[in-house]
Amino acid sequence: MAIGIMEVKLMGAKGLKRSDFLGRIDPYVLLQYRNQEYKSRIAKGQGRNPIWNEKFKYIVDYPVDDDQYKLVLKIMDHDMYNPDDYLGEAKIYVKELIELGVEKGKAKLHPQKHRVVYTNLTYRGEIQVGITFTVKKETVEEGIFRKSSRRYLDDEERTTKRIRLW
Repeated sequence: MAIGIMEVKLMGAKGLKRSDFLGRIDPYVLLQYRNQEYKSRIAKGQGRNPIWNEKFKYIVDYPVDDDQYKLVLKIMDHDMYNPDDYLGEAKIYVKELIELGVEKGKAKLHPQKHRVVYTNLTYRGEIQVGITFTVKKETVEEGIFRKSSRRYLDDEERTTKRIRLW
């Protein structure tokens, strides 16, 4: 089992589609990884091409079920007097990044553009995000060797070892 930190750098977005026919949008992002969620600041007055330049940190356990390795970015439009409007979302699957980080100690995905899509999968713009995963703690367990050939330890010598790497 490895435990690490996934740092997400939310850069900005381009070409976001308006939810209202009139006025500018004031976008913000809800970032969710498993049961951890953050909210970016509202990019007030920045319209369809907001810039956030914010960092968010998540605690990551490895391994977990495959479908849990996704970072979901929901883009919302802040409204002063009405409920906020959903503009779209991007999903980033981070399993390979985490696996590489567990193997090497650290892995980085340089800022990349990801498609923002609406619930009916229509294109709604793009969002730029960079991700770094760093292992903080790993425990490796070796099992008990059985007496089946001379290469293994005798029954009296069998042991269970715990090796702490960090």
